[in-house]
Amino acid sequence: MLAYGVVAKENEAPEAPAAGGGAAEPKRRFSRRLLLFVILPLVLLLAGGAGYYFFFFKKAQQATQAEKPPPPPKTYVFYNMPGFVVNLPAAAGRSSFLKVTIALELDSQADVPKVQAVMPRIVDHVQAYLRELRPEDVKGTAGLQRMRQEMLDRVTEAAPAAKVDGVLLQELLLQ
Repeated sequence: MLAYGVVAKENEAPEAPAAGGGAAEPKRRFSRRLLLFVILPLVLLLAGGAGYYFFFFKKAQQATQAEKPPPPPKTYVFYNMPGFVVNLPAAAGRSSFLKVTIALELDSQADVPKVQAVMPRIVDHVQAYLRELRPEDVKGTAGLQRMRQEMLDRVTEAAPAAKVDGVLLQELLLQ
């Protein structure tokens, strides 16, 4: 006997339905449904997420690293100024002296001759500022920061051709 391409032997009896009225058929359908509607979408979702991550995020990270080489380290050039000693005005008739030694932080070595060319003007501007100070102006971190900024402003005004990045206090003595 030929049924659906399967040849049955004459001695064999056809298979009887399973006990429970065909419970094997729904169980098999349930496993196919589970596979089709739960497991397969989960696998596709995970595969799609992994592909998205590797395609977009890894490429973006590699492109960012390849495009931006680290900047070369900045070289600092310092120019030591001569020391300043000024007499500060005092309210009680007692005189005070301020001794300051500073260094200029320059942008490059090419700025050193530009600073040296106008050194008398820089000294004049800085001394005029220091003579205006009172002893209270030099006290505290905020006072020192103001003093640095004011000296930087005066140095950049006196030497406009040079790029001066900062004024560093080397020595400060208030007596």
